[in-house]
Amino acid sequence: MSAASSPVASPSALSRWSGYALALAGAFLFATKGIFIKLAYAYEVDASTLLTLRLLIATPFFIVVGLITRYRQRKAAPLSGSLYLKALAVGALGYWFASYTDFEGLVHLSPQFERLILFTYPLFVILLGAWLFRQPLKVLALPAFVIAYAGLALVFWSEAGSGGPDVAIGAGWVMASSVAFALYLLLAKPLIAQMGAALFTSVGMVGAAIATFIHFGLTHQASAIPADPGLWTLALGLAIGATVLPGYLVSFALARISSQANAVIGFINPIFTMGLSVLILKESLSLIDLLGTVLVLGGVGLYTWLEQRPQRLNKADVSSAG
Repeated sequence: MSAASSPVASPSALSRWSGYALALAGAFLFATKGIFIKLAYAYEVDASTLLTLRLLIATPFFIVVGLITRYRQRKAAPLSGSLYLKALAVGALGYWFASYTDFEGLVHLSPQFERLILFTYPLFVILLGAWLFRQPLKVLALPAFVIAYAGLALVFWSEAGSGGPDVAIGAGWVMASSVAFALYLLLAKPLIAQMGAALFTSVGMVGAAIATFIHFGLTHQASAIPADPGLWTLALGLAIGATVLPGYLVSFALARISSQANAVIGFINPIFTMGLSVLILKESLSLIDLLGTVLVLGGVGLYTWLEQRPQRLNKADVSSAG
């Protein structure tokens, strides 16, 4: 057997499955974000202030982890300043702009509705990856997308009837978040390969915090930050459970699996949000919602299975370069 055909050249099955598990755990924790936000909005706080509270709590954790990680890498080759600047910018895109537009969308939408719109981002990952980054477009994976999006469309149709006049505004905010997060996933992967998942996540989240604090400073007075203990408790859960932990989990997953695979596994996120909305926010769940759930899970399962098939089947892939 030649070196070129050795299985060492590709990630091991164990590494891929651990990547899937990390992505799934991150999806669940990210699914709690909308619940925390909707509960926090009962305290009459706006999106920018809530995002600022989130990062005020979360940023020290990222700084500590980043410093520890860089200390452990002290014998490695130094990283360029431009690499750090890129990580700061990509982090601001994914965890300030994408988060802020998502928070604004949740002012107008239920968590279930918001998740469904937000999780059109896998389609943007595939299309933008092929268009801007010359990534292969996997023809064999397209049926998985059809099944998953059919499920999302069913749930979307079920929930749309209960929306008010602000639904279009909320949908626009969340769609902008979806596109931004897709770009974040695509831009983050090569930086993770150079910096490592832990360091990239730390630097990226610091970039998001800088952008968030600048935005808040330009639009609010410092006195706008409330001192209510109930709000700060929710902000703590939002910062740690729905930001710090899933942020690292997704980055570690991206170090093991493709951006596309991570994006499609994220389809399960709206299902988690749906369940949490029923249990915590007491929202209703219809038969159509359940049918859509089955279709989404089926699409995710099909895509995961296709990702695990032998590499020879990937000869059917079509490069965006033609």
